[in-house]
Amino acid sequence: MSAATDIARLDGARTRPGRTTVWIRPERVKELSLLGVIVVALLVFGFLVDDYFSGRIFNRVTTSVAITAVLAVAQATVIITRNIDLSVGSIVGVTAYLTGQFASSHPSSSPAAAIGIAVGLGALLGAVNGLIVAFGRVPAIITTLGTLAIYRSWLISHGEGRTITADSLPSWVVDLPTRTVFGLGGLDIRVVFAVVVVIVAVLQLAMQRLRSGRRLYAIGSNPEAAVQAGLPTRRLVLGAFTACGALSGFAGFLFLARFGNITVVAGQGLELDSVAAAVVGGVSVLGGSGTLVGAFLGAVLIDVLDQSLVRVPQVSEFWRNAILGALILAAVIADVVIGRRFRRRWSAEARPHTKVDSSTDAPDTARVPALTAAEHTGEVTDA
Repeated sequence: MSAATDIARLDGARTRPGRTTVWIRPERVKELSLLGVIVVALLVFGFLVDDYFSGRIFNRVTTSVAITAVLAVAQATVIITRNIDLSVGSIVGVTAYLTGQFASSHPSSSPAAAIGIAVGLGALLGAVNGLIVAFGRVPAIITTLGTLAIYRSWLISHGEGRTITADSLPSWVVDLPTRTVFGLGGLDIRVVFAVVVVIVAVLQLAMQRLRSGRRLYAIGSNPEAAVQAGLPTRRLVLGAFTACGALSGFAGFLFLARFGNITVVAGQGLELDSVAAAVVGGVSVLGGSGTLVGAFLGAVLIDVLDQSLVRVPQVSEFWRNAILGALILAAVIADVVIGRRFRRRWSAEARPHTKVDSSTDAPDTARVPALTAAEHTGEVTDA
């Protein structure tokens, strides 16, 4: 999708020398802007907090951001299809608790078995959401709001007030958050952070290069056109929710490893963090645009604020959710403003190339801006 778009714009640049063309995609603008905001935030907190640029704070941020980043990527996968999953926090709680029970009762089990159980349970719960949304035609916000309560209620009933304690878990689970890949001075690159970065990179490449990944964007951009183009929209939406559940299950395993002590309220409230990170990272709530890298950067920004605000005595911890809400509003407004500006620029550049010979049966899509025409052509070809 991006390749076709870039080709269309390059063609416009060649045929109209002397005019400035838009060469950078809105997603890249958002990612670069977000990087700038993160740098500014670090500099501001560096002045406000003593010893802020120490290895201790860096290690704390990179360890804690792993859970939010995985959930942000999971949420972004669903939002791109013009849906939302509000049950990710409950899925984290269920998978963390059940995986903890398995690990405590099978201390000799391998890490692969525990991770497989967490991911498998998460995928199953996500598939339930996907089946209801894709085949039951129930709006995603209603479906996942219901399953949020159902999954949590089942966990409370199953747990019966019992707590999974860290001393009952195998040592490899408890020690995982402190394991490092390498260290540079006082800065340690934790294993969990490195694994999450690899996951984000692989999934981002898959979304860009694989046909199924590009089709998710097509569904979010225009669901009706995707159906008319012959795309298997129901199956793809089901796959997106299943992938979201699987990633949420992996986040549940990370939650278990980080905290050790797991109660029936584990993961509660993480749905807000996941939505905030994805939206702040540039994933449009209207679907069809955004990147998983942007969602990851959004998670980093939110975690930096979360870990830093508690160290500023002038700011009450109760303002954290208010700041998250303000970030979501600012991100949505910026998305609308930037999107409109780029669409106007692309439309102006594409106009000379959208003339259609009346003697031919050229499709109407040739008359739309270069971005839409390129995406439509690419997706129909893939179908």
